[in-house]
Formats: sequence, structure tokens, C-alpha cells
Amino acid sequence: MVYKIILISDEVDDFKRVFTIDADATFLDLHNAILDSVGYAKDQPTSFFLCADDWTKLTEITLIEMDTSSEEDSYVMEKTRLSEGLEEEGQKFMYIFEYLTERAFFLELYEIIPGQNQSKAKCIKAVGEPPAQVTSIDDFSPNSNLSSDLGLDEDFYGDKDFNMDELDEEGFEGLGGFSSGNPYDDSF
Repeated sequence: MVYKIILISDEVDDFKRVFTIDADATFLDLHNAILDSVGYAKDQPTSFFLCADDWTKLTEITLIEMDTSSEEDSYVMEKTRLSEGLEEEGQKFMYIFEYLTERAFFLELYEIIPGQNQSKAKCIKAVGEPPAQVTSIDDFSPNSNLSSDLGLDEDFYGDKDFNMDELDEEGFEGLGGFSSGNPYDDSF
């Protein structure tokens, strides 16, 4: 069985990739096909997320094994077959390619083609230029317009008016030895 998968970006309107890939291929195979099709380096942490119809993230499939509790199922791209997560046409999932800002490609299982096999993933249609793989740190600097647009400034947390002498030392009693009167005494 072969899957036809469409990939788009919410950052670039005229960008699209279409892949065909065997249902028994792994998410790692799709990961590599995506990165090859957009020319991104393969040195960044990435994840797939299976999603609900409204793009709510449901199940994460990570590039590398993450330390999670034994109560949670953990899925790794190299060990997870596409057919284990993608079951019906129209199913949505996303590919997070930049963790800092959770920038992602949005994917849909467009078509399931029964009775066919494919040895390697193929990008069968490539339209437009992809967004940059990593955003510049300048996009998130304190000088950006984001903080001024939200009305945030150096006063936001109220630390401008903080006075150490007004600290109520009695409020620290019983918390492990603030007996010296200095709440920052590390003798405890």
C-alpha cells in the first residue's frame, strides 16, 4: 500500500510538496524525504505529531528517544511505521522542524493507494521555496516589536519597585533555617 501525502507551510503561501511513500516505511523515512525536498540540514531535533481534524496535537513521534515516564507510550521515528499512525485518508499530522518556536509543516494523508509497493519515498511535486529552516535570534530579541505591541516593558513584573528591606522574614519561618534573618542565607 502506498500513501500520497501533501505538505504545506503556514509561512509561505505558494509552497507545497507532495510525496508518495510505502505504508510500511517509517516516519524516519518520511522525515528524510521532507528534509531532502526542502534542502534542510538533518542536525535539528524534530517531531511528528498526529493531529485531530482541528490540528490539535495528539501523539508525538520523536526523532530520538526521549526520557518519558513508563506510563506514557513513547514513539520514535526509526521504529514507528507510517501505517501504525496513519490509517485513513484525510488524516492530519504535523512536522515540527524548529522546536524553539514550534514552526511546522502541515501534512495530510491525501490518498491511500492499495495494491502497490514503493521501495523509497519520492517527492512527486515541489512548488515554491520553503521557509528558512531556523529563524534568526533577532526575531525574538527584546528590541522586537512583540513586547511593545503587548504593552510589556522592563516594569512588567513589578520588580522596579521591589525593596529587599520590605521582605517579611516571618513568612519564611519553618521553611528550613532562615534563622539569620537573611532569606538568602544558604546555610540550610
